[in-house]
Amino acid sequence: MDLASTTLPSRSLYFYFSPKTTLTYSFPTKPSVVSLKPRGVSVIASAGASHHCESSSSSNSNSNSSLNSPLEQRSQAGKFLSSVLQNHRQLFHVAVTDELKLLADDRNAAVSRMLLSSHSDEASLHRRIAQLKEHECQIAVQDVMYLSIFYKFSEIKVPLVPRLSRCIYNGRLEIWPSKDWELESIHSLEVLDMVKEHVTAVTGLRAGSSVTENWATTKIPRLLLGQVYVASILYGYFLKSAQLRHCLERTVGLANLDLHLTDRTSLHFQELCSYGLETLLFGCVSNRQSVSCSQESSNSEMKLEPLKCYVMGFDPETVQRCAKLKSKEAVNLIESHSCALFGDEKTGLVENNEVILTSFSSMKRLVLEAVAFGSFLWDTEECVDNLYKLKENN
Repeated sequence: MDLASTTLPSRSLYFYFSPKTTLTYSFPTKPSVVSLKPRGVSVIASAGASHHCESSSSSNSNSNSSLNSPLEQRSQAGKFLSSVLQNHRQLFHVAVTDELKLLADDRNAAVSRMLLSSHSDEASLHRRIAQLKEHECQIAVQDVMYLSIFYKFSEIKVPLVPRLSRCIYNGRLEIWPSKDWELESIHSLEVLDMVKEHVTAVTGLRAGSSVTENWATTKIPRLLLGQVYVASILYGYFLKSAQLRHCLERTVGLANLDLHLTDRTSLHFQELCSYGLETLLFGCVSNRQSVSCSQESSNSEMKLEPLKCYVMGFDPETVQRCAKLKSKEAVNLIESHSCALFGDEKTGLVENNEVILTSFSSMKRLVLEAVAFGSFLWDTEECVDNLYKLKENN
């Protein structure tokens, strides 16, 4: 099974990081503690003056390096927005809107020419041009989505972890500072409880663990660490989808219609949006003040179970619907980002299954970043689709 058809939550997940590398993921138990790490370390990894990997933006002249993101931008639109993000941050959203409109116009123009020439001698030529333009625009819009997610991380002052190949020295990986509070602050209280349970499930690190437990070290294969990261992205995406579904159902009062759970949760987001709740769909539940949707309901008798109970009551079809990535661009973006982060710097393939020594705190940092990435991806996908119709992930 490939990444496009992967769903969460599940006891076993299968997806591709690359066409050559198939990964299987099962929620692990806590690995054994190998040694303890001193607290006073302030860089991710170091090997003297010649080798270091910082979690903050570097000052290299190359635009991609200065962003210090794992994935480099391949399109002109991506490189332009990268420059805007660094030099004219206040104009970033305006630039994103303009680029998406230009990409949509370019793609539509190529399709129109193909249709107009369908019965001419140049039909095959224009069909090929339209295919190439579609591919070119897809790469560009993925860059736009990636930089939009990068922007969201920068808003909470959390840099993305750079390529691990630049951060691992002598088999040792350490990520500092942890940024746990910033990464947790984007979630509502209900979602945060579920995120903490996920962190415990995949790392074995309990909430409220001591400093000694956080900085205890463990060994983990690179492939397994990559699987945990991707699974956490998908879990963050799933939680955002489930949370908004839950909040929408509270708002429109569907809960007091005496429907069975399977009947109630079979409604699509598009059907719910017909009630005029588009503004609710686009980010107004992303902060803690907006979590209490039931408090604003006009029906004081409505009583709904907490989000965790609501999600636990999902039937398999509803889990599939909430967890499935809606667009091909989102599928490709997760695969590209994961390959850039965990793969070989030259080939991008995750074929090196070296055993990495790292702390539980660093593993938690990666998991929290991945969950946030999935949540931001959901928001970005919705916003981009309004200006540039994304390709449906069938």
